[in-house]
Amino acid sequence: MAVAEQEFAGFGASGRNGGWCSALFPVSAATLARSHGRDAAAAQYAAMRASVAEVVQVAAAEGIDADIAVGGTVVLARSAPQLARARAEVAEAGEYGIALDLLDTEAARRRLNATSVLGGTYTPHCAAIHPAKLVRGLADVVEARGAAIYEGTRAQAIEPHRVTTDQGTLTADVVVRATEGYTARLPNLRRAVVPIYSLMIATEPLPDSFWADIGLAERETFSDYRHLIIYGQRTADGRFAFGGRGAPYHFGSRIAPSFDRVPRVHDAIRATLVELFPRLRDVAITHRWGGPLGVARDWHASVGLDREIGLAWAGGYVGDGVSTTNLAGRTLADLIAGRDTPLTRLPWVGHRSRAWEPEPLRWLGANAGLRAMTWADAAEDRRGRASRAVSVVNRIIGR
Repeated sequence: MAVAEQEFAGFGASGRNGGWCSALFPVSAATLARSHGRDAAAAQYAAMRASVAEVVQVAAAEGIDADIAVGGTVVLARSAPQLARARAEVAEAGEYGIALDLLDTEAARRRLNATSVLGGTYTPHCAAIHPAKLVRGLADVVEARGAAIYEGTRAQAIEPHRVTTDQGTLTADVVVRATEGYTARLPNLRRAVVPIYSLMIATEPLPDSFWADIGLAERETFSDYRHLIIYGQRTADGRFAFGGRGAPYHFGSRIAPSFDRVPRVHDAIRATLVELFPRLRDVAITHRWGGPLGVARDWHASVGLDREIGLAWAGGYVGDGVSTTNLAGRTLADLIAGRDTPLTRLPWVGHRSRAWEPEPLRWLGANAGLRAMTWADAAEDRRGRASRAVSVVNRIIGR
């Protein structure tokens, strides 16, 4: 086995993500059920839960110290519309055997003592990790088992049984495209997956007295029920690592190192963190970073194999890739080996998303959706009732 890597293992989203190894899947169970049936939807989510445990078990078995803590996820409801969404999510989760508890105000604050908490949800199926430590450890394990990782080798074209790189050509019975947010750089794939940027910050280490008041005693990952996604964790060395969407989509699916740092977006992320925890107002921010993640047109992650031409693929994780890539890898192993297993019968196997629109429609739509989510959150804060704008956007993008 050989891997062509443009930079180094962990350079992309696998090393720069928010450190959630979660059972989240970008398509809801209800949406999967409409297309594939209730049992298939439940199986997909059960496989995601099992993948969280698999990542943790593999790291332990291989001696990979990735600062892992299986503390689950708490998602806060901080307004009446957010609380309604929390209740609706718990009700849907129960229909598909997904463990999700509804928290009252006191229980939510015990988990995470942020401002304006009305309630929330909790699931045990998430581990906080240090993503770069995990991916570098896995790379070492793969190489120790005889695989070759060709770092500093840019894939210029992926064709049946062949990858053309700037260092030469690799041939194989099966070529797997796992390029995620960087897919648009490949010929004929510019509209397959668009790169959407997510940015993060990290605080200086905080004292134990701070955490005794704030919570996250089990290093739970956390978010809230706003529309414009935020996400965070308490790191092993006592920092907040906190991020969110809000960076613009760049015309033509462009990717550049300069897009990893957008001062106004990083400032907005910091302001959101301070709004959640006012005691952080004077705390130093020691790190700012970001990067692109991959989004398919229907927000549907997929994995598959076209055996006739020897091409396989996995991706479109919409930021939920730490555990989903594990599931994809195990599923691809079964597909390539020709094994019929429960993994190869999951509903995301063989799914093909339609292409994104050509420019300028792609740029207009992606950034209009971003603005709509921002506007909807502000409107809900002002009016105290759910915004209709989000449902309109979801219908347009096919969610």
